Formats: sequence, C-alpha cells, structure tokens
Amino acid sequence: MNTRFTRRVFTSSALAAPMVLGTKAWSQTDDALLQDINAESLADPVAGTVRRNASNFKSKDWKPYFSNLRNGVILVDTHSRALHFWSEDESIYRLFPISVPESDDLTRLGRTSIIRKRIGPDWRPTANMLKRNPDWPRYIPPGPENPLGTHALYLSWQYYRIHGTQDTRKIGRRSSNGCIGLYNEQIAIMYDLTKVGTQVLLI
Repeated sequence: MNTRFTRRVFTSSALAAPMVLGTKAWSQTDDALLQDINAESLADPVAGTVRRNASNFKSKDWKPYFSNLRNGVILVDTHSRALHFWSEDESIYRLFPISVPESDDLTRLGRTSIIRKRIGPDWRPTANMLKRNPDWPRYIPPGPENPLGTHALYLSWQYYRIHGTQDTRKIGRRSSNGCIGLYNEQIAIMYDLTKVGTQVLLI
C-alpha cells in the first residue's frame, strides 16, 4: 500500500515525551510511557492486520552483537522496533522506540556505520519512491514539513538514514520506506551521542 504525501504526513501537533532507559533500570515515567506504546493497536500497512509494536521492547547486552564498542555502537532491532545505543566507554546506554520499514523488501539488515551527521536535513525521494508514489514532491527543504525531522544520521548504505520524524504516529510502526525513525527529541539525543564512525547493526 502506498503512502501518500500530505501536509499531515510531515507535521504533527503532538509532541512526544522522550523515553530514555537509564544505565540499569526503568523509571516509573519510562514504565508509563512503555505501557502507552504497547497499549496502542498499530495497523500493519503490509499485512492489513493490527499488531502490537513492542512486546519485546527491553534492554539488551551489546556483547552478542559487537566485538567492541569503538566509536560507540547502535543496535537497531527491527522486530521489537527499538534502537539501542552504548557509548564507547559503556557509561551511557539508551533505548528508544523507532519506526521501521513498512515491508520486508524495503528492510535492509546487517552492519554499517554513520558516515555523516546533519542538523536540519533536506530530503529528496529516490527514483523507486517516486515510481511508487508519483505525486510526491521531488525536494523538501529543511523545516517542519521535512520527513527526516530535525536531525539525520547518514549510514554507509546509500539512501539509508536514522532520522527524526515530524509525524509522531509513525513511531512503533512499520511505516517507513527503508529508514529508521525516532521522535525528534530522541534523534537530537542520538545526534549528540554519536560520531562519524559509530558502528551500526540492524537485525
């Protein structure tokens, strides 16, 4: 099912409260936010069914996935729709809900890294996106209607990014065209924590 671009797709009046997992345990606020996310019934655009988004949304250990923490590491779990970050010295751990690609054919898994960071990214849909959605605009400058939100982390895979979103309804859903989306408040945190060279693994 194609996603149509409208002003509503790029903007949302709702501001999402950040959900940050501390080094060891959830706070009461985190628990309440997680319950809100898990309680929402999410329409799967591919299967046409209703799914819960984060039944396995919980902290993980980095060791099964990375041999080291050089430059910090990001684990993107597309199944539980969660992003995990560990700093190089292991003093910082963050866990955020994410949006993931809306279908398996748009999902890329494996190892990559951050090669560029940008505040206020602009956006151009790919040729394949335009083929699926010919009414989409060819270019959107930085600003409140940009689908990449306020910050973007560019991966070594062409066209793939971890970025914010103006449409907070997308978080926790299979809703993207290939990228990984976070609340704007949380991608801003990730922008500050990461660097060019941060390791990224999508599973």
